[in-house]
Amino acid sequence: MTTPPSRFQPGDILTRKQIHPVLGGSGYAGICPAVEKRNVLIFSDGEIGKRYGYRDGWLSEDDDLGPIFTYTGAGKQGDQTLDGGNASILRHAEKGRTLHLFIAIGKVPGTDTRTHKYIGKFKVDERKPFETREAKDERGNDRNVIVFRLRPIGPYVREAADTLQLAPESRSRFNQTTGRFARAIRRQKRQLQRQTDIDQVEAARDDLADAFEERKVAAGESIGQLELSMRNSSSRLMLDLYDRGNNTVYEPTGSAASESITQALAQLLLARSHLRSLTHDQPLHLMVLSPALPREDLRDLLAEHGIGIVYRNGSGHFTEFEGSTTTSSSAARSLRCLDCPVPA
Repeated sequence: MTTPPSRFQPGDILTRKQIHPVLGGSGYAGICPAVEKRNVLIFSDGEIGKRYGYRDGWLSEDDDLGPIFTYTGAGKQGDQTLDGGNASILRHAEKGRTLHLFIAIGKVPGTDTRTHKYIGKFKVDERKPFETREAKDERGNDRNVIVFRLRPIGPYVREAADTLQLAPESRSRFNQTTGRFARAIRRQKRQLQRQTDIDQVEAARDDLADAFEERKVAAGESIGQLELSMRNSSSRLMLDLYDRGNNTVYEPTGSAASESITQALAQLLLARSHLRSLTHDQPLHLMVLSPALPREDLRDLLAEHGIGIVYRNGSGHFTEFEGSTTTSSSAARSLRCLDCPVPA
């Protein structure tokens, strides 16, 4: 069942007193599920965002499927979770509900009543429903938040004031907990929704990343997520496994198949183009983290781009495959186990 059309048009300026009788829901929360009207109302407020160190808005550039509006989920203290209003956004399609987005723009003259601009109807991006980032909670403490990626369906308004600014230069932010948080939230998502083949590959990828990070942390290394603001872009690149000590990015894959390896390659090449401009006392290293050793032609492809391989061997330990970028695949290769027990 689809939501009946509302009489509101994108661009209309409304109060909640006008909105709720038509679209359902009640109260003053940022996310208002309206079960009886089969809607979920989303209210974005720039003043609240400033208070907590984030900003909702349109990405300045469209991707291959069109425009995206990023919206930070609910939860004022501690790490956010996929329950309550956040779950209602994530699961709106399977519940037969439509997302309606509003942006706070001011007040009714002479009153404290907030006014909201109706942006239009939306759905959660099926390919990448959300990202995880670091922000502040209401007590000023660092915490991890969920940032939903929303795509318009039907007419919408998109104004410059609601568009995220381009980053003037590449910038990075390291957080030791956000990578693990991202994987935990993805697991929660998979528990809430019906599993697909893609979900199974994602689950394998997350399990591999967790195991690798545990080994690195146990060895005393500083590893976590690197959030990269890319120059001339409003998008951010999230690198879940970054070793701050030796300036190494590990891009995990859910399989050693061609599709997974080439996706990891693309991610690492994008990371290199922005990270190489950032100052570090160690040279930048890029590694694919694979659940098995990829086949020879894929190893050669990575080597041609100066990208190494760490894979999980038959004993469950992680082995680094050190290839050459100048010799053919028939040349000798060295294998180095990163976490195997030291012989007595």
